[in-house]
Amino acid sequence: MDITSIVVPSVQELAKEQLTVVPDQYVIQDQETVVLSSLQVPVLDLGKLLSEDLNLKGHELERLDYACKEWGFFQLVNHGISTSLVENMKRDTKALYELSKEEKKKLWQKEGEMEGFGQANVISKEQKLEWGDTFFLKTQPPHSRNPNKFNQMPQTFRENLEIFSAELEKLTIKIIELMANALAINPKEMTELFNIGTQFIRVNYYPPCPQPEKVVGIKSHSDACALTILLQISDIEGLQVLKDEQWIPVKPLPDAFIVNIGDMLEVITNGIYPSILHRATVNTEIERISLAAFHGPNTQAMLAPAPSLVTQERPAQFRKISVLDHFNGFFSQELHRKSYLNQMRITESGE
Repeated sequence: MDITSIVVPSVQELAKEQLTVVPDQYVIQDQETVVLSSLQVPVLDLGKLLSEDLNLKGHELERLDYACKEWGFFQLVNHGISTSLVENMKRDTKALYELSKEEKKKLWQKEGEMEGFGQANVISKEQKLEWGDTFFLKTQPPHSRNPNKFNQMPQTFRENLEIFSAELEKLTIKIIELMANALAINPKEMTELFNIGTQFIRVNYYPPCPQPEKVVGIKSHSDACALTILLQISDIEGLQVLKDEQWIPVKPLPDAFIVNIGDMLEVITNGIYPSILHRATVNTEIERISLAAFHGPNTQAMLAPAPSLVTQERPAQFRKISVLDHFNGFFSQELHRKSYLNQMRITESGE
């Protein structure tokens, strides 16, 4: 996979300088204003979705279908991953950003790479930067990992991530099977694409900012992958979802994962379950940390709408493309709304 990003300075270190004015490279003009809303993303219960009580399961499947069609986001409770593992991941992820400058340097991105500490999707030196650092890593399948980065990570983080990564992969397959149930199609039409699927993790660190209204933690975008599972390390609001032209802050629930649909799943479901624009904001007072796991199909697979979801009433909405070409195309561009997915749409003229 040919994914690279230009190496940029650490925002965490920059924020330690007690700035009163944000450097120009981080100032993003014409930001869409937040419309505060009492709406909240749906909350789903995996225990009910897997229940043997068909009435209970059926009702929760309807709620899953609604969440996927209308929101593209939901919080998942009773997800089955042990509390102790989740707490260990929170502790070790926080410790990752408490490493010394020298230790972090060993894990920093190298020119022409994207894994390690840095920022993603930086394709030009003139580009406006986000107010945050990331730690980006390929975690699944195991044979595709970068041993230089993996072996340099703190031991406890690496050991817990190994377990957590495998658990999230299993959870992703369960969720995709349930989505197929909600769509009333054979689950294999979706799950077979994820045999030896891909998983990347991105640990996001957003330090306090003296002028938060002038910057963004992550620009408005949809995710390249099929399904994202987010663990909030700190219970600080910052993630916002665009719903009916309003930016809605997500209030993280304790012991829940935030799950969202990515571009690949929009393609596979033929546009029935759309990927949704989201962004991260920052504040003046306190850091925010999160760990996102991005799940996609096998890199050797072809990405196209599931055959059962292409009908005379709803013809194919997207062109066929290899998973590898999709990833390479997405990461070769600056993050901007759904600009990459829109290039894959079949227009009314059939082009």
